[in-house]
Amino acid sequence: MVPENDPTVLFTTAGMHPLVPYLLGEPHGAGKRLVSVQKCIRTGDIDSVGDTSHLTFFEMLGNWSLGDYFKEEALTLSTSFIKDELGIPLSQLYVTIFAGEDGIPRDDEAEAIWLKLGVPAQNIYALGKADNWWGPAGSTGPCGPDSEMFLTTTIPACGPDCRPGCSCGHFIEIWNDVFMQYNKDENGGYSPLAKPNIDTGMGVERMVMLLNGYNSVYETELFTPILAKIEELSGQKYGGTNDNELGRAFRIIADHSRTITIMLADEVDIKPSNVGRGYILRRLIRRTVRMGRKLGIEGAFIAQLSDIVLNIFQDIYPEMLAKREVIQHELKIEEELFGKALLQGEKEFAKLLPNLLKNPNKILAGRVAFRLYDTFGFPLELTEELAAEHGLSVDVAGFNEAFAKHQESSKGEGGSFKGGLADNSEQTTKYHTATHLLNEALRRVLGNEVAQQGSNITAERLRFDFNFERALTNDEITAIEKIVNEQIAANHPVVMTIMSLEEAKKLGAQAQFNNYEEQVKVYKIGDFSLELCGGPHVEATGRLGVFKITKEQSSARGIRRIRAALE
Repeated sequence: MVPENDPTVLFTTAGMHPLVPYLLGEPHGAGKRLVSVQKCIRTGDIDSVGDTSHLTFFEMLGNWSLGDYFKEEALTLSTSFIKDELGIPLSQLYVTIFAGEDGIPRDDEAEAIWLKLGVPAQNIYALGKADNWWGPAGSTGPCGPDSEMFLTTTIPACGPDCRPGCSCGHFIEIWNDVFMQYNKDENGGYSPLAKPNIDTGMGVERMVMLLNGYNSVYETELFTPILAKIEELSGQKYGGTNDNELGRAFRIIADHSRTITIMLADEVDIKPSNVGRGYILRRLIRRTVRMGRKLGIEGAFIAQLSDIVLNIFQDIYPEMLAKREVIQHELKIEEELFGKALLQGEKEFAKLLPNLLKNPNKILAGRVAFRLYDTFGFPLELTEELAAEHGLSVDVAGFNEAFAKHQESSKGEGGSFKGGLADNSEQTTKYHTATHLLNEALRRVLGNEVAQQGSNITAERLRFDFNFERALTNDEITAIEKIVNEQIAANHPVVMTIMSLEEAKKLGAQAQFNNYEEQVKVYKIGDFSLELCGGPHVEATGRLGVFKITKEQSSARGIRRIRAALE
């Protein structure tokens, strides 16, 4: 769930994230034609979760061409899969193409290919950048137009102007083919790439929904057992896709319990905290508890739903079962903490109440509501409920403004940076190489059980997370710095070799994740470090400069975080 080579996001949000270095030109051990199934998490449109098709966690199918086939073969492969493998007539397929914008021409080539393949002309729509353009991943780099594919549900169109991309639920996107054919430069200009790439993505849950003739992903067997358990716990009956508050609460709980389980079961230890990924996890847990209260569920309950999720995925991702006890433990602690936060928030509100009642406007200031949320974890919805009980309203706009300021100030901590490793600049390449030296130095000073739990790199510094139960001593920090700088001074060559995963394991190569291709890239730094990685790296360690740890702190329970700079 954590992208190894893209620090611009907290979680993998698409199948292309693990492939960023290869889309930028790094050779891939498996070749130029790839397919994958990728676990993804998206929180950008979390307010839409609870409708018929938006999900926080989902699985994305994808196929890629790294400078090999391009537009015609990509669309031909897509059409063949839809028509021949899934049995969907092309007369039912609706597609969109790029209409042209910012000096970039209309994608007439894609339209001509779709017509040639048999898609009816009236089913092709030309849309602008907002709908049919991808990238770049950072401020510069590969990008291009895309062509999206849609099917219809039995939900009626909202009107004569309804088209693919409309949010009414009539059209559902099933697949997207991205044509990475341009490079965006620092001046905002676009130039053709010498070797264009293909990046595609298809959501598993949506396709299963449509193939079964359903109008909601929650009608599929991926969700029905979870919804049945929520019915049992709440004593309420799920009413299907009826757009009411109780139905929405059912769907949010089902979605979030899946996401929470997937996050806690990940190979990188993600635990609830107040920063980064842990903060997202904590928010999802607390939102689930709030929705449970709406349905009348008392006491801790998410762990019971988590067991249902594990049962659904145990044959597909059997490694998740090894984390069952960890998941149960973390959920028990977090739900207890949130229960205490609710009590504390109610006490703080009671302290504020006398002065609030004296206010002739009868309005609770947004900044005060945000303090209850930020300091005590007290949800805005509950603040509004308590306020309403006493004839008060809440300045929601003021709360949102304070929340937006908080998000902006915490972006750096969360990992939202311009560029980062995704830009493959000289400085980020140096820092990426330095993480290999730091990883091995930590193991030599703290013990072989230490393992990387994530990294984030900008042009100014590196951030490295690893599992360890206590703060490092000053002597340990000094020893780690000394080892890294000794390896830099030795000017070791950095040598990449492509080999089988089995061979890499036999050689003792370190790996952050367990899920790798059969052919992998292994980077050897002298006789000091041997690690699986996607790159890029410097040619020799002597180019790195002087390594200095600037901060060491807790990131989450059992996870420490080091920030370091090259001087």
